[in-house]
Amino acid sequence: MRAAAFLSGSLFVLAAAALLFRRLGVVDTGRFTTATSLGAVVTGLTDLGLTTVAMRELAVLHGEERDSLARNILGMRLVLTAIGVLLVTAFAFAVYGSLLGLGVLIASSGVFVQNAQVTLAVPLVVRLRLGWVSLLDFVRYLTIALLIVLLVLLGAHLLAFLAVTAVAALVVLPPTIVLIRGDIPLRPSFDTRQWRRLVGPVLAYSAAQAAATLYLRVAIVLVSLISDARQLGYFGASYRLVEALLTLPSLLVGAAFPIFARAAREDPARLRLALSRVFEIALIVGVWISLSLALGARLIIAVIAGPSFTPSVPVLACQGVVVGAVFVSSVFAYGLLSLELHRVILAFNIVLLLVMAVVVAILASLYGALGAAIGTAVVDSAAAVAAVVVLAHGRPHLKLDLRIVPKVALAALIGAAPALLAGVPVIGRLFLSTFLYAASLLLLRALAPDVLAIFSPRRWRH
Repeated sequence: MRAAAFLSGSLFVLAAAALLFRRLGVVDTGRFTTATSLGAVVTGLTDLGLTTVAMRELAVLHGEERDSLARNILGMRLVLTAIGVLLVTAFAFAVYGSLLGLGVLIASSGVFVQNAQVTLAVPLVVRLRLGWVSLLDFVRYLTIALLIVLLVLLGAHLLAFLAVTAVAALVVLPPTIVLIRGDIPLRPSFDTRQWRRLVGPVLAYSAAQAAATLYLRVAIVLVSLISDARQLGYFGASYRLVEALLTLPSLLVGAAFPIFARAAREDPARLRLALSRVFEIALIVGVWISLSLALGARLIIAVIAGPSFTPSVPVLACQGVVVGAVFVSSVFAYGLLSLELHRVILAFNIVLLLVMAVVVAILASLYGALGAAIGTAVVDSAAAVAAVVVLAHGRPHLKLDLRIVPKVALAALIGAAPALLAGVPVIGRLFLSTFLYAASLLLLRALAPDVLAIFSPRRWRH
């Protein structure tokens, strides 16, 4: 349900983005992407892992202890977001000047409202009320799309588009409050002593989340500092699409995280089974998305951004690999978190951040947007492999059966065959690729029987 809501909502946003990119042009698209990326940095740096920790703890706590945790997490999130907005805005004014500085202030202020809504919605995820969560996500995406279209029709400029996120978050905040009323208190708590007790045990994970946030956005910031405005625009158009798709792994895997968390404490065998099944599905879906982006990059850029962004085509084809890699690494990241291996996650993320910064800086300085895209693809692919190794190291009971990997690789190779059909339209190649990929997976028996049973008509009738 969450994946369906995200994909359908994203279709509306992508349709609106086609108008947005044409309205802004190459240079302002780069500025727009930089401002929204720095706003996302505020989200990540001020979260400190609190949302994920809240999901884990609210799944097992009860009574006053649960209420106190919920109130203090909300209070911490609001205070930290306000501080983050000020710091990121000051950075933007100092580095980019007044126009982009004001844009970052608007974008990151919208994050304040969105963070409040996301924090309040955590109990819905914990209770597995994913239908409501999915509906709220869809409404937010639809609101963003409608506002962008309206602003394009009104002839608005860069700063107006950066306020869209705040308005969309305000739309879904009231229904979120109605849905969680009675489950957790709505008043935030500002008890700093409890904050220290709350953050202390997860301080390593908080730092890991900060590193992960910078890791995801370091490429766009480095391109903005190293390359010229046009290279930033080309990279920004591709990055904007990929960044949106990177929400999908967290939705799919995050929906299973409460199960991971409980199984990690009570049933190791169930944890291994849950990780195995989610890994298999994440691998299959991630490879399909990467394959589709590579085959359809030219059409996607033409539709979303227009002919002036043609140099973004190879950039998007390379960055498509990032989506598939993140699908895989997300499974094992949540697995490590369910086991409360915060220091392991911290070390892993810091190493990746440093490697990403070095690789992207070198390649972006040599080849601009395309070099940065190649760098992100290489590093994220290595991260996916490393995540599998890190989870299994010293934990033989969590060593997963990886026989599905060569089957998916062979299916992807067969699915890539339509790329050789130069005379077939891109849409036709995409449909043919998906058919060949799916058929190959079935013939190779890549899906476990209990996964196939999910799609059984008999199951849905019951």
